[in-house]
Amino acid sequence: MPIIYHEQAKQFHLYNQSMSYIIQIMGNGQLGNLYYGKRITDRESFAYLFETGERPHAAISCTEPVSLCLQYTKQEYPAYGTGDYRYGACVIKQENGSRIVNFTYESHSIYRGKQPIEPLPATYVEDEKEADSLEIKLHDEVMDTDLILTYTIFEEMPALTRNARFDHHGKEKIILMAAMSGAVDLPDCDYEMIRLSGAWSRERYLKRGPLEQGIQSVYSMRGISSAEHNPFLALARKETTESSGEVYGFSLVYSGNFLGQAEVCSHDMTRVLMGIHPDTFEWPLKAGESFQTPELVMVYSENGLSFMSQVYHRLYRSRLARGYWRDRERPVLLNNWEATYMDFNEEKILAIAKKAKETGVELFVLDDGWFGERSDDHRSLGDWYANKEKLPGGISGLSEKIEALGLKFGLWIEPEMVNKNSRFYRAHPDWILSAPGRYETPSRQQHVLDFSRKEVVYAVYEMLKEVIGNAKISYIKWDMNRYLTECYSRGTSPDRQGMVMHKYIMGVYDLYARLIQDFPEILFESCASGGARFDPGMLYFAPQAWCSDNTDAIDRLKIQYGTSMVYPVSSIGAHISAVPNHQINRVTPLESRGNAAIFGAFGYELDLNQLGTEEIGLVKQQIACYKENRRLLHQGTFYRLKSPFEGNDTAWLVVSEKKDRAIAAYYQILNPANAGWLRLKLQGLCEDMLYQVSLSGETGEYYGSELMYAGLPIDRGRFLKETGDFASFLLFINKKEK
Repeated sequence: MPIIYHEQAKQFHLYNQSMSYIIQIMGNGQLGNLYYGKRITDRESFAYLFETGERPHAAISCTEPVSLCLQYTKQEYPAYGTGDYRYGACVIKQENGSRIVNFTYESHSIYRGKQPIEPLPATYVEDEKEADSLEIKLHDEVMDTDLILTYTIFEEMPALTRNARFDHHGKEKIILMAAMSGAVDLPDCDYEMIRLSGAWSRERYLKRGPLEQGIQSVYSMRGISSAEHNPFLALARKETTESSGEVYGFSLVYSGNFLGQAEVCSHDMTRVLMGIHPDTFEWPLKAGESFQTPELVMVYSENGLSFMSQVYHRLYRSRLARGYWRDRERPVLLNNWEATYMDFNEEKILAIAKKAKETGVELFVLDDGWFGERSDDHRSLGDWYANKEKLPGGISGLSEKIEALGLKFGLWIEPEMVNKNSRFYRAHPDWILSAPGRYETPSRQQHVLDFSRKEVVYAVYEMLKEVIGNAKISYIKWDMNRYLTECYSRGTSPDRQGMVMHKYIMGVYDLYARLIQDFPEILFESCASGGARFDPGMLYFAPQAWCSDNTDAIDRLKIQYGTSMVYPVSSIGAHISAVPNHQINRVTPLESRGNAAIFGAFGYELDLNQLGTEEIGLVKQQIACYKENRRLLHQGTFYRLKSPFEGNDTAWLVVSEKKDRAIAAYYQILNPANAGWLRLKLQGLCEDMLYQVSLSGETGEYYGSELMYAGLPIDRGRFLKETGDFASFLLFINKKEK
């Protein structure tokens, strides 16, 4: 069992073949962190790693067996107020106004497997041999409150998950003002912080910069995880590249307000905290009540950023995503949004679907505009019944006609929103998030339903269940097109308004769980104005997410490259759209649009009837290529080869588990004058395996060592010059059969 408790030293050693994580019960009864990094050999005591002692201006927490200065001690779940002046992992306000806490060790348990933390999403195991878990029970005697810290280490991956639970037993009420999922104190600050930041249409851009004394953070206080910052950060050594060097990844399985920060103290130690953002959070607890934090997933890599990402990909694809569609090949879909927007009728929809079927599309998705009196974004959100003027046979009738064409049918919904111009709002004007006497801020002419209230979630569930249950629906695109404002619940007492943000997200999870239970074979795709809620919490319920509303092939290189830092190819919704592109008005070749979208959950966002014969021929080739390779693309090992954030080109590669097949992609942004040869070096292949490599119909034979170390010389003039700007190609690599 890879978790050992050394009783005499009072130390826990969590380890597998790749990493070690060591915790110590300190002299004051609190927990300290001794080590996190590459696996080290177990021994009876790691006391030599405990760095403490008196320093100028430092408060002394205890003197037995040694002087303990919390300000300069690496801790496991620290608290502010008794000598440590850094930000702590928890803040608890007591009835007398004090925020001083003292959680000390009481007991622990070690067991095989991993327990769920429902109703919160979390990673899981299918066999208890896949992981081992440690629960440490700490107690604060004054408050009479338990703190349960849970750790799970996976057997075959350098991944460690953490969460915290507060169980209150005291007679006096307490209020959690901060309850982070985990904290890590690292002994130095020689790192660069990597984060995924941006905005609508440029989500998850890769940012990297050195740590300095003070705090560097990512966060959301927008009610959802947001397009501005993803709930992820990594600390990489300055010399770390994609293929070498040390990096620590931190990813939060949560879809609401979050905070991830790295604090460097005056002695150059680095503290990482991640969890629910405390600035919009207050959670009162009475005797017998508990609060469970979301799960923090930590990944350690000594082999660079690509390996860290591959661990997250494998874990999130196979042990976070779940259900019927987890391991199944995803269908090629066509969505009508950019083809028609809300201006459609049944005849127009069927004409688009019929052409889609001719090209090999497998699923047709009807987007916004099918319900109520919906003809623009000013009306009918919340009225989840079919618009009979557009669709005389309703969703049921249309779905049957789509299936009669040989396609599956999918539907767009936005269940968390309402227009004031709707039957639903007029019946329940108090069911939106809004503060009494305050302006109710619209965004996209819509308001946010109060999903912190169970009756609101249930009412929406009943409407959607009626629509879905009476039609042939195989796919749901769940959209969410604005952030939260005036976050006040009219169904919640004044002293519990600090719970609303978290309860809102729990309501979203509840609705997902209800619909999945009723319709387990539906493929759900999450969406939030594109990628504004692309996070691990959503991936637990929906195995893929719309990556960005920006469908431009060149912009998508940055978006998909950054997204791949944490999220698997199978989760990245990527479609080919019309040109000029509707978001940025750029014209790119259909071939390059396809070569970008194929590295994702593939589909089209246009009316194929508008394409010429030659383009339709290319569409058929793209679809055939995707169908032939989608299992490899979605379940293979992904490598980033060239970064769009560093130059004029981008390249990446996916390799099969047996290393007998691979597909590489290369994308050129602008066409250089009088360009030289491109030397493309691949990764992840078997050195002594002979491969056939196909490029634009031409085939050569090379050993894996040649492709990885010498690289493949490619004549830009032959393969890229004709296309010009925004050119691209795919390399198909297959083991040479004897």
